[in-house]
Amino acid sequence: MKDNRPSDGLAFMKMHGAGNDFVIIDSRGRNPVTTVALAAALGDRHRGVGFDQLAEIRDAEGADFALDFWNSDGSRAGACGNASRCVADHVMSGLARDAVSFLTERGTLSALRRADGLVSVNMGAPILDWQDVPLAREVDLLHLPIPGDPAAVGMGNPHCVFFVADAGAVDLPKDGAAMEHHPLFPKATNVEYASLSGPDRLRMRVWERGAGITLACGSGACATAVAAHLRGLTGRKVTLDLDGGTLEIDWRDDGVWMTGPTAHIFDGWLTADFIAAHP
Repeated sequence: MKDNRPSDGLAFMKMHGAGNDFVIIDSRGRNPVTTVALAAALGDRHRGVGFDQLAEIRDAEGADFALDFWNSDGSRAGACGNASRCVADHVMSGLARDAVSFLTERGTLSALRRADGLVSVNMGAPILDWQDVPLAREVDLLHLPIPGDPAAVGMGNPHCVFFVADAGAVDLPKDGAAMEHHPLFPKATNVEYASLSGPDRLRMRVWERGAGITLACGSGACATAVAAHLRGLTGRKVTLDLDGGTLEIDWRDDGVWMTGPTAHIFDGWLTADFIAAHP
């Protein structure tokens, strides 16, 4: 296969949403450039750039752009809400607009900039069928047969949500890592721990499959809010306080909307030698 990646280096952006940090590569007007090897190398915080996820922007028919997502270990992610918000903010600024549509594995999604400057993205309807999450067998999604009584929700990625007395006391490196590859989740899972901190307010921490501990997870925040409502803990509009910031979730008839801050940190340039070393 012909290598269509740039031979003289590659521009990228570094952005974050509520501490959830991303490398963003804009490949509009050319073929996609990201490979498993390049994503894993870039994700190394010592020998690369470092990120929770990488998002590559592509041209799309019927939408303003398309997005592909990669985890820091080089694996693919099906969705990334905070990266979607960051890219949407960047594209909206370039187009001088306050709304865009984009394609992901979840289908066509939409994003907008609110009057207060925060960016909202519609992450689509939650996945509440065991085969589509996916799970290994049919079980009650709201009460999985796992110690701790978690719930399962799909939001483009599979999520295993635990409701605990104090999310801050959870041993994430131990418990999250142990649950990521539980046999009930054949494609592994993101793992969320949430505790009720007030009316329609949750404290949440997360272990992401393929990335480990992150300061925030947009699809995880959506999944947690959906599970909390279905468990009768909250309404459909929930505020979540994560390690990196606060996200607002609103489960509406047209999908699960997530709102929060975005930040463009810096622009960078990958050398041709770095790209050539990671085909």
